[in-house]
Amino acid sequence: MTRTERTYLDHCASAPLLPEARAAVIAALDLTGNASSVHQNGRAARAMIEMARRKVAAAAGAEPRQVVFTSSASEAITQAISAGAKVLGCTDIVVSAGEHKAVLRAAEASGLPVLTVGLDGDGRIDVDALRAMIDEAETAGQTFLVAVHWVNNETGVVQDIQRIAALVGASRHYLFVDAVQAFGKLPLEFAASAADMMAISAHKIGGPQGVGALMMKAHCDDVRLIPGGGQEVGRRGGTEPLSLIAGFGAAAEHFAVRLAAPDARDLIEDFEARLIEICPDAIIFGAGVTRTGYVSNFALPGHQHATSLMQLDLKGVSISSGSACSSGKVGRSHVLDAMGVAQELSECALRVSVGWNSTRADIARLLDALSEILNVNGADASNRIRATA
Repeated sequence: MTRTERTYLDHCASAPLLPEARAAVIAALDLTGNASSVHQNGRAARAMIEMARRKVAAAAGAEPRQVVFTSSASEAITQAISAGAKVLGCTDIVVSAGEHKAVLRAAEASGLPVLTVGLDGDGRIDVDALRAMIDEAETAGQTFLVAVHWVNNETGVVQDIQRIAALVGASRHYLFVDAVQAFGKLPLEFAASAADMMAISAHKIGGPQGVGALMMKAHCDDVRLIPGGGQEVGRRGGTEPLSLIAGFGAAAEHFAVRLAAPDARDLIEDFEARLIEICPDAIIFGAGVTRTGYVSNFALPGHQHATSLMQLDLKGVSISSGSACSSGKVGRSHVLDAMGVAQELSECALRVSVGWNSTRADIARLLDALSEILNVNGADASNRIRATA
């Protein structure tokens, strides 16, 4: 690998821009007009936005009207939780200990009591504990907004969202699902689900950064964070970013097909098998339960993640230690803490995430770099990895 060549394996943080999304962004930049205007220019802009809305809705199993474009998934999450809990008359917000910080911070910002459901050692939400909380709430006359993630952004563990939805949907409580890491990888089927609201993001599926969406059932139409001038049928004010939305639509249309092409699931399986070969002491978190197959969160005991990330970066390999939403800090993972992982082990955790343009050569380069860092059998280990890639 040359000094200028880099291997990018941090798709959970942000996926590279799809060629189709890039083309859609550029085409939209050539349009002049506000989508709220009634003249021909405005109508052309509106038509492009509505086309993108239909594509996003189709990818999420939603009705087009249920898709509300926002500036990011974080904004969508805040709208659903902080604004939603108040508008829907909730008395408490329930989150899991493994939620993304955007969910936890939005819950705190609501000003309502926040109740936390734990994770088990594999990173799964304790649904039985949630059931007990809901039973108690029924007796006490409380109304919950349950805010949970479908796929954990650090471990890739898939939550039993159908069981959670059946539990909450059968009650008088409300359900918000953070589907950012599930979108494009799992069938969301929002319209037919028991979820009241669901957040997704463009740049996790090869779309541009700076645009996301909140999907809302009709009874949530009054949930607003930015009143504005009536855009998005009054549910999110502010002039729509035409080029970003167009790119989002193109990504939603093409991501799943491109993701399947390199068979990224096999890449992670192959990576983990070879990782154990070069480092038998490596710990893979969530290995015993269902994961998306596009993420591996693992620890190299005795190797601090801050040092490992720096060494890998110098070797031209980009991975992470977990969530990218911590102002560039490399700290302990609250997700691993919630799973009961010891501090000395969580401080050695690394995350590899693959996507639509990942290749076997990328995995081979990562393993080659890791073997050098670990100094496992020196050059012989590197040669073995290259030979089996």
